[in-house]
Amino acid sequence: MAGAIASRMSFSSLKRKQPKTFTVRIVTMDAEMEFNCEMKWKGKDLFDLVCRTLGLRETWFFGLQYTIKDTVAWLKMDKKVLDHDVSKEEPVTFHFLAKFYPENAEEELVQEITQHLFFLQVKKQILDEKIYCPPEASVLLASYAVQAKYGDYDPSVHKRGFLAQEELLPKRVINLYQMTPEMWEERITAWYAEHRGRARDEAEMEYLKIAQDLEMYGVNYFAIRNKKGTELLLGVDALGLHIYDPENRLTPKISFPWNEIRNISYSDKEFTIKPLDKKIDVFKFNSSKLRVNKLILQLCIGNHDLFMRRRKADSLEVQQMKAQAREEKARKQMERQRLAREKQMREEAERTRDELERRLLQMKEEATMANEALMRSEETADLLAEKAQITEEEAKLLAQKAAEAEQEMQRIKATAIRTEEEKRLMEQKVLEAEVLALKMAEESERRAKEADQLKQDLQEAREAERRAKQKLLEITTKPTYPPMNPIPAPLPPDIPSFNLIGDSLSFDFKDTDMKRLSMEIEKEKVEYMEKSKHLQEQLNELKTEIEALKLKERETALDILHNENSDRGGSSSKHNTIKKPQAQGRRPICI
Repeated sequence: MAGAIASRMSFSSLKRKQPKTFTVRIVTMDAEMEFNCEMKWKGKDLFDLVCRTLGLRETWFFGLQYTIKDTVAWLKMDKKVLDHDVSKEEPVTFHFLAKFYPENAEEELVQEITQHLFFLQVKKQILDEKIYCPPEASVLLASYAVQAKYGDYDPSVHKRGFLAQEELLPKRVINLYQMTPEMWEERITAWYAEHRGRARDEAEMEYLKIAQDLEMYGVNYFAIRNKKGTELLLGVDALGLHIYDPENRLTPKISFPWNEIRNISYSDKEFTIKPLDKKIDVFKFNSSKLRVNKLILQLCIGNHDLFMRRRKADSLEVQQMKAQAREEKARKQMERQRLAREKQMREEAERTRDELERRLLQMKEEATMANEALMRSEETADLLAEKAQITEEEAKLLAQKAAEAEQEMQRIKATAIRTEEEKRLMEQKVLEAEVLALKMAEESERRAKEADQLKQDLQEAREAERRAKQKLLEITTKPTYPPMNPIPAPLPPDIPSFNLIGDSLSFDFKDTDMKRLSMEIEKEKVEYMEKSKHLQEQLNELKTEIEALKLKERETALDILHNENSDRGGSSSKHNTIKKPQAQGRRPICI
């Protein structure tokens, strides 16, 4: 009895100790996940759980986003999840997105999962026209997106119309030209075919390297008013703060790089930017909501921290991640080389097999032809033998007739003794018999010669039959396949070796290997600079080609601004804009 009461009390205490939970749905760019979270969890607890699930270590770029009354907000790490102004209806939904963008994607994005998430997010922003992209650059980016999804171009697999269901170009670009979907697919496929040999992560990185040079890449825009009440746009990105005209989001009117800002603060709805140079006036502006000011300050602090962090030596964690990434890249390179060698050997074996099959078919045809020739020779020999036999019988018959004629001539001579008339008649008959005998002898001789000739033809036919049989015997006894002893190609001596035992991989990278890899990376950078010039020429070519099909009346304001910037010959990128105020000297800001 006492034991039963104790067990019930123990069960009740365990039941009370179980923490209360609620369901959270996390939406990434390509998946959805649900978690049970404890009521006391803070934003960092949930964020760390999501990152661990994704295998993501470069966490400083990302955050959990939610929406409050049409305003975007980010989950705070030090605040309880349910203390945020989120819907209490389960599941509570958050979007796992990139909150901060790198200055140089190739140098800063280390993990493949990080690159993939950035690729998906930037691609969606371009297709949704949140980032302006010129038509010719849109086609190039689409070709890299196709390479990342489909791999190397294969005409036998990727036939006409295989991109019909893909969303690859912004609707603005499609509507701007009098071009059919087939014409767009043809131009995308032409560039897609040139990307042969690039793996998915390489194609996605090339996409990001092109996209990061677009003017609106990584910029968060906010509607503000200055002290005079003029409506403006504030842009926050990895390089600093930028002030834009509401009608022109491509070229900022003025920029404040992070290393030239001394302080940023806000009071209620008023926001203040204090430049490092005290000679420059303080810039103040108002936003529509206090919540927007908090979001602007969050983005400013995060981007400024990353800006300063990039200009310092990498932390131990980042160094380890980069070392692992280099090792992983080297391993993948070796694996790709191995697969390429196996593919080449397989293709050579298939070519050899096809050649052997072709030769076998050719030999079969030759054997069939030789067999037919043999059969024809046998038939010819039979006909000649039959004809020779007939000729021989005819010669015997003629010889018999000649003998009979001779006997008749002798009989006539013996009986021609009666009268002169009979004698004359007998002489005439003898003469006729002699002429007939002479003719018979000539005909017999001719027939004998013809019989000899037929015997000779028969002998030649039998000789041809013998040779045909010998050739057929040689063809049928010839070996069909030559012995093949494929010797696997040895690995080049300068590639680091690795052993595969069970399910574990062990690597042995020497310093010389890492130096060589570094030199290869530097070489790739130089090659990339050379390719960039070629790429720009290709972009200009495509732009010229499709310009004749453009519908001028459908151009948007951003299209017109982009064309004006291009016609002036200057770059309107945010990188160059930041340098312009510095080159012009310090002066009071008047907007």
